[in-house]
Amino acid sequence: MPRIIFDLFANHSLFLPKFDYLNKSTKIILNYLLGAGLFTWLAYSIYSQIIHRDNLQLSVRHMWESLQERGWVGIFLVLVLMLFNWGLEARKWQKLVAPLEEVSFLRAFSAIMSGVSLSINTPNRVGEYGGRILYLKNHNKLKAIAATIVGSFSQLIVTIIFGLIGLLYYINNYALAAESAFLSPGMWQKLLLAAGILICGLTILLYFRLQIILAVFEKVPFLRKVKVFVQIIVKYSSGDLRYLLLLSAFRYIVFSAQYLILLDALGMEFLWWQAFLLNSVIYLVMAGVPTIAIAELGVRGKVSIFFLGLLSSNTMAIIAATVGIWLINLVLPAVLGSVLLLGVKIFKEK
Repeated sequence: MPRIIFDLFANHSLFLPKFDYLNKSTKIILNYLLGAGLFTWLAYSIYSQIIHRDNLQLSVRHMWESLQERGWVGIFLVLVLMLFNWGLEARKWQKLVAPLEEVSFLRAFSAIMSGVSLSINTPNRVGEYGGRILYLKNHNKLKAIAATIVGSFSQLIVTIIFGLIGLLYYINNYALAAESAFLSPGMWQKLLLAAGILICGLTILLYFRLQIILAVFEKVPFLRKVKVFVQIIVKYSSGDLRYLLLLSAFRYIVFSAQYLILLDALGMEFLWWQAFLLNSVIYLVMAGVPTIAIAELGVRGKVSIFFLGLLSSNTMAIIAATVGIWLINLVLPAVLGSVLLLGVKIFKEK
């Protein structure tokens, strides 16, 4: 992301004087120019990446033929659930920034969409933070990054918990039968599972003891200067954190259901509970693999074929569903977010 965009996100007093000399009319013009520039960059990026996706045309053709044959109810449900998926994330973010300022649900949803659009070309979607904080007041922007990380923390915990359950099921039922697997037979499988459980336990402990993180910032000299930007993390009560976990769990179920519904609509036959468990391992693997959002389709496709291929030989349906979810849950919101960015006031008039 260009340096100027980073500067625009900053809210510390050191950054603000840089633009004090701009009058109201100039700031309005710059808002339109930068908004249009961001939209053009994002639109071109999305378009160029889509047309170069492997198997994209074949997957879209398979989806079209399958939906023509089996009906469009499945794709309609997936589209509706996409709104629930990001709506739950918007509600989480609305709750997270509440100690800083009141944000309406519609504004929170717009921030989430804009975050998705800015995240597609950044490693592990870190650009998402920049897109969200554009919707907040200047003096709250950097503080909101810490709040957003807490929300990501809650989603990661849910992903790990479900992933470990799925991993246990995979090890007990499929790993020993696989000749070439990510998890080859042997004692190290159990050690890996034990390590995962330990990491999960420590993660949950840290989540409910966020003051530990603040204590680290207070004791480390070079971190002490930015302690003010992470103090928000200790303002959440145990009830707030449990509520965030609940929303994260609901969201996890929603986007898991999306994938399974699309697989069914595209002709793959499977038992739902088995697919859910193996799909949870896919999400666990993807959570641990550093990728750029727009480029993760290839990785997700390979991992999905490996695990879901244990349930069905319909590889084309798995690939098509993976592409379909990528288009619906990432590309479509990114396009909407890039349009919404046109109306964001990057430069404040005052």
